[in-house]
Amino acid sequence: MVAYILVALAVLMFVLALTGTENPGLAIHPMDQFVVKPLFGDGPIHWYTPTNVTLWLGLAILAVIALMVMGTRGRAVIPSRGQSIAELAYGFIRKMVEDVAGRDALPYFPYIFTVFLFIVMSNFLGLIPTSFATTSHIAVTAVLALAVFLSVTILGFVKNGAGFLSLFWVSSAPLALRPILAVIELISYFVRPVSHSIRLGGNIMAGHAVLKVFAGFAGALGLASIAPIFGILAIYGLELLVAFIQAYVFTILTCVYLRDALHPHH
Repeated sequence: MVAYILVALAVLMFVLALTGTENPGLAIHPMDQFVVKPLFGDGPIHWYTPTNVTLWLGLAILAVIALMVMGTRGRAVIPSRGQSIAELAYGFIRKMVEDVAGRDALPYFPYIFTVFLFIVMSNFLGLIPTSFATTSHIAVTAVLALAVFLSVTILGFVKNGAGFLSLFWVSSAPLALRPILAVIELISYFVRPVSHSIRLGGNIMAGHAVLKVFAGFAGALGLASIAPIFGILAIYGLELLVAFIQAYVFTILTCVYLRDALHPHH
């Protein structure tokens, strides 16, 4: 309930900022933080141009390497903090894969674990002040979602052949309804990458936009900014939780889609 109240206040502040002709100090542009900019110069952006997105995607990969390679290189019996975090993450995702998709999905655990680590690191790095939230861009989340969609679809046909199409045929329904349900199931299947990517990107973008609105409102109030600052702290704490939850949701949906590919008859 508190979160909803804070979001409502943020929306109100944003509206006031847009209509604040009496106080131009309330001019807030929460979407400016998502602009893709070249790292060097101000020229046009081409496919080979290093940008702020490139930088923070690279830092997310380095963070994963630092945790899983550097943090576990000692393999101590009494683990360090880094090794403990790596082992907890490993056990957590492995159990998720086994519980949701079954033991026969464990050969695909390395891919799922890599996706989880990359998303969670990108989400947390995006919360660093003046950083760039790469997972707020649909271009990033769509690539991740399409990779999952294509992988599980190809795997489904490789493992089951034409039997994979039974995923869309609801045999428990009355015969007259089965063709209609098959069309609905087919449409929902191809909508998966859309919902998979928008859910992650939309939540990250919304949270960062609300933070920017509170920060802009606090800056405009000056010494009277104590309430917006407490709002920023509350939203920031919520965003830390959202950063992990969204990585978890993306990963568990990947496991669900993998289960459908391996066991389309269930």
